[in-house]
Amino acid sequence: MSNYKFILSGGGTGGHIYPAIAIANELKSRYPNAEFLFVGASDRMEMDKVPQAGYTIEGLWISGIQRKLTLKNLMFPFKLMTSLLRSRKIIKTFKPDVVIGTGGFASGPLLQMATSKGVPCLIQEQNSYPGITNKLLGKKVDTICVAYDGLDKFFPKEKLKLTGNPIRKELLAVKGRHIEGKDAFNLIHSKHTLLVLGGSLGARRINELIEANLDFFEAQNVQLIWQCGKLYYDKYKQYNDLKHVQVHTFLNNMDMAYAAADVIISRAGAISVSELCIVGKPTIFIPSPNVAEDHQTKNALAVAEKNAAILIKESDLDNDFQKHFSELITNEEKQTELSKNIEALALVNATNDIVDEVEKLLNKAHLPSSLGKKLKENE
Repeated sequence: MSNYKFILSGGGTGGHIYPAIAIANELKSRYPNAEFLFVGASDRMEMDKVPQAGYTIEGLWISGIQRKLTLKNLMFPFKLMTSLLRSRKIIKTFKPDVVIGTGGFASGPLLQMATSKGVPCLIQEQNSYPGITNKLLGKKVDTICVAYDGLDKFFPKEKLKLTGNPIRKELLAVKGRHIEGKDAFNLIHSKHTLLVLGGSLGARRINELIEANLDFFEAQNVQLIWQCGKLYYDKYKQYNDLKHVQVHTFLNNMDMAYAAADVIISRAGAISVSELCIVGKPTIFIPSPNVAEDHQTKNALAVAEKNAAILIKESDLDNDFQKHFSELITNEEKQTELSKNIEALALVNATNDIVDEVEKLLNKAHLPSSLGKKLKENE
């Protein structure tokens, strides 16, 4: 049987959306006749990104709970009830064989209803510290694919599968394309290249740091590919006039940007961390302190504690950044050490391994009930 039906739910940020798309693409390659439906939050970026990837999406009226008392918090119970009812209708109409959640507000009600209807469910947890949605769902779903060790503190151990995070396939071919990458951005070969990543929307503190250090970078013989994000491009595009600076809203050719880089400055979202392990370049993580449970710091620590990256907290940037950066950019031995160590953490087959777990759920669902139960007991 190859005309399976899959629902994938997750969103709010690229870190939830792109893993879902990667999983869908691999499923589609294995089951060309399968049907796919994405479910997201109706006012978030997945409503644009998923159709661009060629998939249908339905939106739920759902959002997270704010940390302080707001009107949005007062609306949350109504949004949740509406989303649960909408999710129940989606599941009843579409009749999925498996439901896959990648985190974010919308995956909560959708997987809650799917598990209550007995639909096989899998969640893919990207972070070293899971969000509240996945922690609640972990008790109910069949399989939990994770990217870090030690998550049995949050999830039932018997459900955990260490797979890593899905990453863009083109990043597997970055190695050995340094010159090609520099040429793609018309960069000077004799200069060090710094790639700055703050996420698709941008990172205010990282952008402020880069702006304040443009003269410092020039003195260090460093040229920049600076992804400042769409929220900040109008403010920083003026620096495109400098010979050693390229300011970008978004980088569509990320593989070439990674290939061109000698050193990378990045936030520490889970997917960014996974991609940087694959790419294997010396990295300085500046985690966002403004995320749930400070999970970016935990993600970065999981790498930095293995001497595979440098971690600088936002609160330490003014005192520590120039010292750490100059020591790294002038020390090829240190760069090689960090590259080797971060590359050793890469889980390159993550997408395939996750889809293998989806296939196990498909196989169980279509076995005679007694045999399926016996297989489950023997795992």
